[in-house]
Amino acid sequence: MLGPLLFVIYINDIDGSVACRILKFADDTKIFSSVDSAIDIENLQADVYKLISWSKDWQMLFNMDRCKVMHMGYNNMQAEYVTNSSKSETVNGEEDLGVIMSVDLKLEKQCSAAESKANKILGMIKRSFSDRSKETVIPLYKSLVRPHLEYRIVAKYGAHTIVKTSS
Repeated sequence: MLGPLLFVIYINDIDGSVACRILKFADDTKIFSSVDSAIDIENLQADVYKLISWSKDWQMLFNMDRCKVMHMGYNNMQAEYVTNSSKSETVNGEEDLGVIMSVDLKLEKQCSAAESKANKILGMIKRSFSDRSKETVIPLYKSLVRPHLEYRIVAKYGAHTIVKTSS
């Protein structure tokens, strides 16, 4: 129990020198900003450099193979961002904490994945339980299937660029 607390204390100052918004969860860090001009691109790139510098100073290097850029919104300038002298991979979609985000903010992939997972679990229930009474099936459905269909994160990003990094 002490390990996670020490980790949180250790990374707590990661956003101290960064002007852009940062989201942290466990060992994932996401930096994002509205990018409407060349100055916004420069500011975001400067903040990416600050994060990399922080990671070197604290000897907690980011896994650069997992650093990705996603440009969201129609008016996004689609700039390339550099991490450790190499350009970050630009992606059209990314799964984050079980939620599939896409640049167009459409939920088809998320819904298809949830439907597929729910159908697999329903098939497992059908194969595993010979008793198909309401008293058996409804609790199984509510506890095993429904959570996959209801799990969503509501997010509004607009014309933002997200740079996701991972330790």
